[in-house]
Amino acid sequence: MEIMMLKALLLAATLAGLAAAPASAAPCRDGKGKFVKCPDKAPVKATKCKDAKGKFAKCGTPGAKPV
Repeated sequence: MEIMMLKALLLAATLAGLAAAPASAAPCRDGKGKFVKCPDKAPVKATKCKDAKGKFAKCGTPGAKPV
C-alpha cells in the first residue's frame, strides 16, 4: 500500500515538473499577449582594460584597451 502511494506521489511530481518546463521557455510576447520577435541581447561590455604597459587600468583612461 505504501509503495503504491509513493509511486503515485513520484508520478505526480514528475508530471508537475514536465508541465512547468514549457512555461519557463516561453517566447517573447508584447503587451497584448501576441507573439513577437525577441529583442537581441545587449553586447557585453568589457569590464577590464589594460594600458600600454600591460597593467590593468580604468577603462575610461586614455590609452586603455579592453581585454
